[in-house]
Amino acid sequence: MTPEPKDVSWKEWRNEVLQTARLIVIKVGSAVLTSADGLDLRTVNRLADQIAVLHDQGREIILVSSGAVAAGRKYLRSDRSALSLSEKQASAAVGQSRLMHSYDEAFARYDKVTAQILLTRDDLRNRTRYLNARNTFATLLGKRIIPIINENDTVVVRELEFGDNDFLATLILNLVQADLFINLTTAEGVYSANPEEDAGACKYDCITSIKDYDLQTMCQGKTAAGSGGMYSKLLAARRAAQLGVPTLIVSGRIPFVLEKVFAGTDCGSWIKPGEKAVSQRKFWLAYNLDPLGAIVLDKGAQEALLLHGKSLLPAGIREVHGRFELGDLVRILSPEGNQVGVGLSNFDSGELRKIAGKKTSELSKILGHAIHHEEAVHRDNLLLDAVH
Repeated sequence: MTPEPKDVSWKEWRNEVLQTARLIVIKVGSAVLTSADGLDLRTVNRLADQIAVLHDQGREIILVSSGAVAAGRKYLRSDRSALSLSEKQASAAVGQSRLMHSYDEAFARYDKVTAQILLTRDDLRNRTRYLNARNTFATLLGKRIIPIINENDTVVVRELEFGDNDFLATLILNLVQADLFINLTTAEGVYSANPEEDAGACKYDCITSIKDYDLQTMCQGKTAAGSGGMYSKLLAARRAAQLGVPTLIVSGRIPFVLEKVFAGTDCGSWIKPGEKAVSQRKFWLAYNLDPLGAIVLDKGAQEALLLHGKSLLPAGIREVHGRFELGDLVRILSPEGNQVGVGLSNFDSGELRKIAGKKTSELSKILGHAIHHEEAVHRDNLLLDAVH
């Protein structure tokens, strides 16, 4: 992350980041890549043209590409507007090979080699497989190969496990320690309201502190071809900001948009990163794992966590929800039920119910055995302001 000098404008800092970013993750959505007839080959070729220019500058590029389901959909000859999960998976099976073939041919015009990487949540949830994936990316990038990533839609059992490739892209940002995230969408940037419904909506050229925005109010609706919409793109930008990675949300339908952006043209919406980046490990546990329960704090514990950076002690817990084991990820909620953060529990849910609200000196007697940890959740295993 390039630190922001206090005496320059955000545009000057943005241009400095664009000039110095070496590892860039670019995400392109289905609505950009496809038309009513399926995959738009002209768009694929133009995207490859622009990425090749950046690659020739010595930058490392990772492309997170949607479009497999949309590319294969027409071959199913379904009369229904909404596909079932099995039909989406079948569409992905048909469309993924066509999508990659199109990318291979487009990049081959510039003697660029691409690599297909299909991921599921399990690939990034398991720590060993996660580290192996990181090594694979390092090898590909070291060989000047362009990885093209998509969710492995054909085998996931939930719909669909990442939910959208915006979320997947943020996990990749952490995996490879990227310098910049560019999200290509159909919108020209981030607006104060849905411009299709509110003629008075204005575009934000720069969002300084995304955590201060009410994303639910700002963003409503999804694109017809995709699964995310602007809400998921801003969630992704907020997660990227936690990593210290700036985000540019910009229209992929603007001709030569990437070349214009890197030439300094004002396009899209620039979203600044947070002042202090969270660790890779905390980001991994917060977003690669699924919360399996919830802990409700009392007011004092909430202040200790948010204002003083303390660990969570059993004495500060009012309620315990769900069933979970020692080491599982749990949501940490305020007395009003709002999420404060997520963290790894040092006790299972049954034990935690017994010791909730109790003093540390009483824990061993209540549980009937010696305790290995005084904290219910240690601050080293806790990420505040995690967004799900």
